[in-house]
Amino acid sequence: MNKYFTKGQIAWLVILTVLVIDQVIKVWVKTHMYWHESIRVTDWCYIFFTENVGMAFGMEIFGKLFLTIFRLVAVTFIGWFLYKCVKRGLKTGFIVCISLILTGALGNIVDSVFYGVLFSQSTPVQLATFLPEGGGYASLFYGKVVDMFYFPIIDTHWPQWMPWVGGDHFIFFSPIFNFADAAISCGVIALFLFYSKSFNEAFHQIVSKK
Repeated sequence: MNKYFTKGQIAWLVILTVLVIDQVIKVWVKTHMYWHESIRVTDWCYIFFTENVGMAFGMEIFGKLFLTIFRLVAVTFIGWFLYKCVKRGLKTGFIVCISLILTGALGNIVDSVFYGVLFSQSTPVQLATFLPEGGGYASLFYGKVVDMFYFPIIDTHWPQWMPWVGGDHFIFFSPIFNFADAAISCGVIALFLFYSKSFNEAFHQIVSKK
């Protein structure tokens, strides 16, 4: 691949590809599925439409705005770091990992910043519409992140004889996530497994401007 693309072009290719796929999936789910509607693919794989309001520690309006601004600051820093990595000609795989993390964060920011203005409210009985006449369900920066991938690989109950949790329902893997979340996870895991030393060296070199 390096024979045909520069490292900067590879970074842009990853960013644009992941961002387009993420947004196409989210827009389709948002406009074609009711809130909390579920589509069974297999016993352990579902498309389950939900929305993450993105609030932390029980905070309401301030918490949502703070989280969105924090994401914008984080994406700006990661973008700057990626730019420096490309300029320094670091390993292609390392650049791909950083690009995945950047794009995943950016994909969720698009939801948080714009979806409240672009779409109507999703409910269990009404599909959302794009650019509704009466305006969106929230103002700029107060949109909800669309999630849809649900993988209850193990769905069972704890044995009755087990203390504290006996008889309780147990699901693994229970979080519902989106394509952007998957990109972040893949980037972080690959970075940790294959490029942890490269990351430490690059971070210290770039931040210290050596």
